[in-house]
This record gives sequence, C-alpha cells and structure tokens, in this order.
Amino acid sequence: MNFKNFKNKIEDLQFTELGGVEAQFKMAPELRLQYNKAKIIANKPRKAAVLALFYPNKNNETALLLTQRASYKGVHSAQISFPGGKTEKADTNLRETAIRETFEEVGVHPSSIEIIRELTDVYIPPSNFLATPFLGFVDEKPEFILNHEVATIIEILVSDLLNERNSTKVNLNTSYMKNTEVPCFKIDGHIIWGATGMMLSEIKELLK
Repeated sequence: MNFKNFKNKIEDLQFTELGGVEAQFKMAPELRLQYNKAKIIANKPRKAAVLALFYPNKNNETALLLTQRASYKGVHSAQISFPGGKTEKADTNLRETAIRETFEEVGVHPSSIEIIRELTDVYIPPSNFLATPFLGFVDEKPEFILNHEVATIIEILVSDLLNERNSTKVNLNTSYMKNTEVPCFKIDGHIIWGATGMMLSEIKELLK
C-alpha cells in the first residue's frame, strides 16, 4: 500500500468500528482463550500500552514497526512485539505511555508521532499485563535508536499483513507451553504470534 493511499484512509480508520476480541481471537493462542473478562479482572492485571507505528519505507510503501526483544530471563525473551511497556506514575494516560515507551525503546521523537486511535485491550496471561494498543504514524521513516531492551527492528509491509497467505499456524515450545499449535502471521521469515499477533489481527481487519 502506497503511503499516500494509507494517509487518505486515516479518517476512515478513526471512525470504523473495531473488530474487538472477535478479530483478535482469530490469532489467539489456546492459552488466551481460557480467560474471559471476569477472570481477567479478578487477576488484577498491570496496565501497559504499545504503539503500532506506520511510516513510509524507502520505496514509499506503508510499513509497520515491530521489534524483537533482547534476550533476558523472562517469559517474553526474544519475542516480537510492538514498542511499548508498563505505565509509569508520571504518565498522564495510556496514550502517553505508548509514545514515551516508543521514544525510549527505538528513539522515535514524540513530537513526530500522530496518534490515529486506540484499539481493543489485549490481556497477556504469562506476564499478567493488560495492554492497550494505539495506532499512530510518522511522515518519514525514523532513524531508529535502540535501547537495551530491543535487539533489532523488524519492518513489515501493510500489504504483507493483508495477504491471507501470510496467516498460518505453527507448533511452538516456550517457557510456559510445550508442543502447542498456535495461529500466527509468517512474514519475511518472522513468526508473529501471541498478543502481538492478536493486535495485528484487529489492525488487519480495520485496514481491510
């Protein structure tokens, strides 16, 4: 998708009804399906926010920013995610959390980011976070500056996200599940699943 065409769609993106959990659950691992709203509330999850950032690549195609986390002793080590993290006391709202974390993790300056809208919260059982995604864009490809939490930048094209051939299933072993088949996006050799896959699923439905 050409970036000019993407920007022409922004008003529609702002007012189109969200797919919500129905869209998310197309990419939800079985573990996540066990949690209804009441169970999530009972767990008193910590609040977090992430940013799905669109920008033009060198060919003026619309790209979407993902990151691969650095390896660490934790349940989300080396996984693919959107930039973001837990809310802090200084944050006035979750939108500010998403923008601040994006600046801290990949160096995109807050003043360059235009927020389009908030998406549906995603509960993440292994770490007990309730993450609020935001859609945003910048008019030029940023010069990314990574902090210690990020191993590398992953750039995916919106056209690849919309391509149905890139939606599939894989068998995974993680620290909290063994030999489990999960739905995922497989783009440029990257397997994107879990909470990030669920968020991408709602974004995909919105863009369609």
